[in-house]
Amino acid sequence: MSSPNPSYAAVLRAPHAARTFGAALLGRLSYGMVPLAMMLAVRDATGSYPVAGTVLALFGLTSVFLSPARAALVDRYGPRRALAPMAALYAALLTLVAGVTWRPGAPPVLTGALVVAAGACTPPLGPVMRTLWRRLLPDQALLGRAYSLDTVAEELLFVSGPLLVGLLLALAGPAAGVAAGAGLVLAGTLALVASPAARQADRSGPAAPGERPHGGGELRRAVLASAATGLALGALDLMVVAFAEERGRAGALAWILAALSAGSAVGGLAYGAVGWSAPNRARLPLLVAGLGLALAGAGLAPNLPVLAAAVALAGLFVSPVITTAYLIADETAAPRARTRAGAWVNTAFNAGSAGGSATVGLLVGRLPLPLCFALAAAPALLCAASTAHRLRDFGGDRSLRKSDTGADLPL
Repeated sequence: MSSPNPSYAAVLRAPHAARTFGAALLGRLSYGMVPLAMMLAVRDATGSYPVAGTVLALFGLTSVFLSPARAALVDRYGPRRALAPMAALYAALLTLVAGVTWRPGAPPVLTGALVVAAGACTPPLGPVMRTLWRRLLPDQALLGRAYSLDTVAEELLFVSGPLLVGLLLALAGPAAGVAAGAGLVLAGTLALVASPAARQADRSGPAAPGERPHGGGELRRAVLASAATGLALGALDLMVVAFAEERGRAGALAWILAALSAGSAVGGLAYGAVGWSAPNRARLPLLVAGLGLALAGAGLAPNLPVLAAAVALAGLFVSPVITTAYLIADETAAPRARTRAGAWVNTAFNAGSAGGSATVGLLVGRLPLPLCFALAAAPALLCAASTAHRLRDFGGDRSLRKSDTGADLPL
């Protein structure tokens, strides 16, 4: 029976939920630490910022774009048989990177090869945890709240990870941060696969070779919404830097980005606390539109305090959009392809973020900042309009055409 108004405590009180979630968070903390620690370690070891930037970009590319393929292995063989070896290899490669970069004089080619290999093996702990939530929480109301909690917690890990790297810098240097990331991901993954939820997932049997996510039309729209959100945030970081520097207040940058994170956390927790009657696919375009409008409005801010408020308002929509996209992926995917479906949402967000940073980097300084904000918001608004139009075509939240339910994502 579904709980009418479940609490976050009820999510964690479910059998094995706190243990499984805690293990996943421990491993995922590594993802908040490793990129910064790796960039600093490679810079110190090679003495070159271009080499460090190139190596980090290659790490991100292999980690992000191969994520659906790695998730497919988990769907195919189960968490214990696929995730544990993947994490062991990833941790071993990170340890080698830490060893090579511990002292100056690291060969750039060797360092780059190790980093690329590590990126290719990054275990998809986030998609796996979101798949396990459904096993832990058959109550749909609890599941929605769990996804909100998961999204907010993951975002906080990416805020706290660099802070931990800062502490390690003072104690042992950036290579120690890479080594610590290796230890965290291995410990968290082993604890995760030892949980009863992971053992149950293994017993459910492997996915058939080539099995694809179902509900491709809805999944595609969730992936596009995630990409548009990532693009908006990737662009926003650089535009905030430009806005603050124009006014000679570069020191305010951290506070404005903190307002974004705070808004996202508040929005995510509040979103999960509401028992929504409208289905996820009907809520998604409204949330994406809210993000786009808030971002476009931020470009009209006359000063930094107003910009911080506008950015916080935009942040209110970020976690809800991502949470809803993950929920759509979960409910539309075939039972044995859910990890891969969630990985596509995650990959789209990260790819969008990188694309947003790159695109706005070419525009800032050439176009007025308000126009840059509007252009960054345009993909979110177009995505929302397209999704809403498709919903009207298919009769609102009733049924979809058969042609819209076939799988249309690769891997």
